[in-house]
Order: sequence, then structure tokens, then C-alpha cells
Amino acid sequence: MTGVTIDVEQALAGRRILVTRPRGDDRLRRLLEREGAHVVEFPSIRIAPASDYGPLDAALRRLQDYGWVVFTSRNGVAAVINRLAALGRTPAALAGAGLAVIGPGTAEALGAHGLRAEVAPEEFRAEALLAALAGRDLRNMRILLPRASIAREVLPDGLRRLGAVVDVVTAYETELESGHAPEALAAVRSGALDAMTFTSSSTVRHFIRLAGADAVRALDGVLVVCIGPVTADTARACGLRVGAVAATYTLDGLVDALRAALRPGAASGGR
Repeated sequence: MTGVTIDVEQALAGRRILVTRPRGDDRLRRLLEREGAHVVEFPSIRIAPASDYGPLDAALRRLQDYGWVVFTSRNGVAAVINRLAALGRTPAALAGAGLAVIGPGTAEALGAHGLRAEVAPEEFRAEALLAALAGRDLRNMRILLPRASIAREVLPDGLRRLGAVVDVVTAYETELESGHAPEALAAVRSGALDAMTFTSSSTVRHFIRLAGADAVRALDGVLVVCIGPVTADTARACGLRVGAVAATYTLDGLVDALRAALRPGAASGGR
């Protein structure tokens, strides 16, 4: 690769690693290529606008009613900021509510618009956010949760158990991707990979739909690495043998897990 110096001792140098991130999101690819990996891009999901912005727009018009706005992804932040602009409002409209996030990337997305997350647990999952909010009085407090149209119910259900009134609104859709390059599809169906990565349950489920059952069997000897335990549980439920799970649920953590699992002499449950 032009302009990249590769240390031949790197565990990922020359490894063929499948990436299932959405098309146009090249953050994981760049991290892996810096380690000398050969990345096979096979996007399994596409982030699309919500089919109906009516509920989200209605909620954003009455932000003063919300004690908290909870964001679970960069995509949710981007969708809300875009809809505020469409309504003639600035990101500062969110500053009147407490802002809570899952994951540093989500907090970073807010920060890019001059907003700070008041609650950002160290463990990047819904259960940790619930634990972080449990010490606050949420009784009868209205909370806005803008997220993908399909998501786990752990967070809204948990907030309601804490006494909150939760408005779950669709901010974006997660759709099945299509139109993959023939060489990428061939690599998947032949199992000609060293590792494959999943960064959400939706990337797993949509990958299985795109690749088919025969591909799953062909991939039995390929290292499967997941960004966190929820994604790993989904992968196992879909018939994949998970060899490693990131200790820190970020893209950097995913690369760390890959490096550890693929270093010379490393043992992996997915090999």
C-alpha cells in the first residue's frame, strides 16, 4: 500500500480480514490497513433515513418537555442534528436536557456540535447506561430515545422500570445492503479469509441473509471477532463460532482483539 510502512512482525500483516461495516464508513478499514491487513469489504447493512420523520420531528419541537435525551449511536446523533436543522433549530436546542450516551463515538459526535454528554458509562452497552442512571430520580421524567427502527428493548424497558416516561422514536433505518463485488462474495463463500468482524447484531443478521447457509458452513474455520457480548451472542445464535470478543467495545478494541487472536501461537476458539 502506497505510503504505509508495514512491520512484518505485526500480527495482522497480510491477513485477509472481512469487514461488514456500512458502505462509506471506512474507520475500521483504515485501522486494519495501518496494521498491514488486507481488508475484504462486505458491507451487510445500510444506514437509511427514517421512513417517517413525523414522530421524531414532533418530539424535537417539544424538547423542553424532556429531562433527558439518550443517544445510542453516532447515527442517532447525526439524524437528530439533521432534523433539528430541517426544523430551523440549532444543536443548542438539546442543551436544555440532560444528554446520555452509549460509547465514546457517540459522545464524540455530540462534542462535534458543542454538546457534552452528562452520562457516558465506561462499559458501552445499554445495561451499563441503565446502571449509571439508576442513581438519579427518573420518576415521571420524560426521556427521548431516538434510535434505529429495530433495536433491543433493554434500554427503554429498563428506563420505564426506573419510573421514566420513555418516547422511543425512529431516527434512522438499518437496511440490508446489496450489490457486493464478485471477489468479496467469492472470498466469503469459499472461506478464503483469516478473520471476519462484526460490530453490531444487525451486521451479523444481515450478513447471514446475504451470504447464505452454505457460506456459514464454509466459514467454520474462520476466526469470528465481535465488538461486544451482545453482538457475539447474535453471531452464535446464527451458527457462527465466535473466536474473540473485544474487551473494550470500540473499533480500537476490536482491532486489539484481532491482534491478540491472530498473533503467532495464539489459540482461538473460532479456529
